Amino acid sequence: MTTRGVLYVHAATSALCPHIEWAVAGVLGVRVRLHWTPQPALPGTYRCEMSWQGRRGTAAALASALRGWLHLRFEVTEEPSDGHEGARYSCTPHLGMLHVVIGVHGDIMVPEDRIRAALGKAAANELDLVEELRRLVGGPWDDELEPFRYAGDGAPVRWLHEVV
Repeated sequence: MTTRGVLYVHAATSALCPHIEWAVAGVLGVRVRLHWTPQPALPGTYRCEMSWQGRRGTAAALASALRGWLHLRFEVTEEPSDGHEGARYSCTPHLGMLHVVIGVHGDIMVPEDRIRAALGKAAANELDLVEELRRLVGGPWDDELEPFRYAGDGAPVRWLHEVV
């Protein structure tokens, strides 16, 4: 079963750019040449966008291939497909990786057990419920990445298809 998604590299140093291309090529199984443009939100870094089509789970594979690299900010999305939810992976050097499930209508789906755990910890005064719910839907990642997203408005997008 195939699906599609987008890789957004919001900010990467010039030294990381070829390594990102190699990592993405390794996941997709095709040669990748991304169109890098300067990232005005963080001078000295570059950004790119790449739409992809491939097997379910490709977003997770891309996120895993890129996670943990210093000074790299990125997001990978995967659209829902027949009988399966979608996904979004967001990663920043400060916050690390966030994975959220995306429903068929584009909403973030928070599992019941996470909500129950948050309610229990809030009742025991272990955390602030509003902040925890905000974290569960990716609020801190959105706050950190929004200036980079905005800076990318109008940037070119390249389409790549996985060879199966």
